Amino acid sequence: MDALFTKIGLSPQKATETANNKKLAPILNDAIKHANAQNGIDKQQGAVLYALASTITPPALSHLPFIAKKIAAGDLKNNDQVSVAIKFLENKKEFSDSDFNAACGVGVVVSPEEISRTISKLLDARAKDLETKRYTLLGQLLGTLRQELRWANSLAVKEELEKQIKERIGEKDERDDPKAKKKKEKESKAAAAVAPESNSTTAAAVPASTSSVKVSESAKSFKFVLEGELARLHKPGENPQINDKLMKEHLARTGGKVVTRFPPEPNGYLHLGHCKAININFGYAAAHGGITYLRYDDTNPEAEKDEYFDSIKEMIEWLGHKPHGITYSSDHFQRLFDLAVDLIKRDKAYICHCTPEEMHEMRGGDGGKGERKECSHRSRPIEESLREFYRMKEGQYAEGEATLRMKMNMQDGNPQFWDLVAYRVMYTPHVRSGYEWCVYPTYDYTHCLCDSFEDITHSLCTTEFQQSRPSYYWLVDALEIYKPVQWEYGRLNITHSIMSKRKLLKLVNEGYVNGWDDPRMFTLVAMRRRGFTPEALNAFVRDLGVSKSDSVIPVERLENYVRDHLNDIAPRLMVVLEPLKITITNLPEDYEEMLTVQNKPRDEAMGTHVIPFTRTVYIDRSDFREVDDPNFFRLVLGKSVGLLNVPNPITAKEVVKDSSGKIVEVKAVYETETSKRPKTYIHWVAESKKHASPVKVQINQYDRLFLHEDPMDEKQVPGGWLSDVNPKSLTVYEAYAEVGIKAAKREEKYQFLRVGYFCVDKESDLENGKFVLNSTVSLKEDSSKKEMDKK
Repeated sequence: MDALFTKIGLSPQKATETANNKKLAPILNDAIKHANAQNGIDKQQGAVLYALASTITPPALSHLPFIAKKIAAGDLKNNDQVSVAIKFLENKKEFSDSDFNAACGVGVVVSPEEISRTISKLLDARAKDLETKRYTLLGQLLGTLRQELRWANSLAVKEELEKQIKERIGEKDERDDPKAKKKKEKESKAAAAVAPESNSTTAAAVPASTSSVKVSESAKSFKFVLEGELARLHKPGENPQINDKLMKEHLARTGGKVVTRFPPEPNGYLHLGHCKAININFGYAAAHGGITYLRYDDTNPEAEKDEYFDSIKEMIEWLGHKPHGITYSSDHFQRLFDLAVDLIKRDKAYICHCTPEEMHEMRGGDGGKGERKECSHRSRPIEESLREFYRMKEGQYAEGEATLRMKMNMQDGNPQFWDLVAYRVMYTPHVRSGYEWCVYPTYDYTHCLCDSFEDITHSLCTTEFQQSRPSYYWLVDALEIYKPVQWEYGRLNITHSIMSKRKLLKLVNEGYVNGWDDPRMFTLVAMRRRGFTPEALNAFVRDLGVSKSDSVIPVERLENYVRDHLNDIAPRLMVVLEPLKITITNLPEDYEEMLTVQNKPRDEAMGTHVIPFTRTVYIDRSDFREVDDPNFFRLVLGKSVGLLNVPNPITAKEVVKDSSGKIVEVKAVYETETSKRPKTYIHWVAESKKHASPVKVQINQYDRLFLHEDPMDEKQVPGGWLSDVNPKSLTVYEAYAEVGIKAAKREEKYQFLRVGYFCVDKESDLENGKFVLNSTVSLKEDSSKKEMDKK
């Protein structure tokens, strides 16, 4: 089929992938045949045919020939029209061509004048927002216009919108392009006359934060749900039901609002992938004036703990989201059981006594490639299955001796129709209901029903559940209850990490990390402990957008968001990781000068603090060389260097070594007579008993937990993912900090000048002077310095 699929415009690679897709390939083949496109078709029409084949639902499949012919005739020109056509035709046996055309916008022409008028009216209504948000409002405005001008040419709408915005507020400038602004400030950096805050080795000013404005705005933006595939989802009331009465009752209960839910299993801690799910579910509802529930999918008592329930709620709130209500699948245990009884009575479920191994073989064995057979218990009388189900509930069966299975279709090509288990026997007490139940519903049975109970309009989940969508619809229709719409999006993965809860648990249980909140992990509690901000995480996942494709994002991209936000909010301090004593011999023994330094240069609102400068200071050992190097610009014997915030430079004159030859002290002089500005400034910490300086602090410096980008890649990591754990992912320093650290609070973030960003750890005992800080992200470093420091 590869050759056929390339004729409609698919790339060779995409054609091969599609041909190997056992579910999609025959549907697309039929669509091409009915469109009479075997010999080729316009590429745009081919793309629409592909969209038809990949999105058509089982209730509309019988109408595939009709829709394909409409595409070939040019009546359906885009994916939006196809999506509406599918929804219109679901479960319809009879319909008129005129009704179809009206519903799908066939022949509708939206004039340029109508587009212009609609846009002008919208911009008048949003004039205040446009003035403050400028071009960053473009995505949200386009989302609104897609609803109001549904059948208009999308490119024409975008061009007219940009034209009218330009007429009102002028051309785009730095306020609309943080990257351009950042570049401009970077270019002017060398001309500024303040000491550096970066890891650069030449004196220059650190620019005020540029991307942080983008981070804070992106963290609240709805652009990611108002553009792309999410923008094309149905409105409440448009999802077809097996009985029209169900929709009327649903709308009466919800008032036509969008209702979403975030339904985690309380069997572990949330991770970065959940952050994406949280933003999609809460963001989609908020963008449309709707509500979102936090629902704990607590149907597996063997894996659930109170700590997981508490942490999930805490992390959602930390990210800045507030659920409309908190619900539990266990709230519905009785109702779920009653519906299971109803399902049996409808002859759509039966009690099975097969072992898991027997079920596996009946489903075709490994990969489902063998012959599939129905269970011998499938045809047992309804009354017998009812009696057996109650026996299960009464504890008359041991675990594994009996299950309730849904009577679906063992010959369907979708494994999610192979008589899924709905209930199993478990004698583990439940976190909330204790020993009240010994039968528990499965995810496949529970999830769609709880969505129905809560009037969910958009059941948003990852693509791993795409095969479950038909069985989701089958069950709610079998019970004749309200049917939500399930829609899937791609999972988020990040390099140098593992997201699987099972594997994360293994890391914790086998001591590779120090608990679920170990800052090397990508659980939300760990990222919070490391110093990642909720604004940075929200902005990161929202800016990625939403599509059907799974994504693997470089961890550096996430770190950029964190770095940009911390650059704006973090006070600056000086901390020396590997202290080297400097004695300034031409200053008196009791010399003391109090220096007032800004918490953030060029930002008076951040305030100031006072530090001592004395005869003895400590610098970082890496900032001194005994032997000169033409590429080394810091302190060298016989040469000068500036000390940050100190009026004059120092010059190294002599080194003192211990018996092993290690330098333990450098003797220097304070250059009070020179007016020459130093080429380089370095950070330092003074010794002053009067001020209890330096302050001893523990610094946990973190590196990647895994050595390779993909620890699961068997070619790169032949020893298995655990063999890829980085043995040097944590380095602990007993460092010296300036006195400004004494004002620290737990979870407070700092920039340690020329070192990086750090966060005060929970292990700190601040009242008793114990300070523990975790590295968050590095500063942006000059590549030449990195190479030089390796020498």
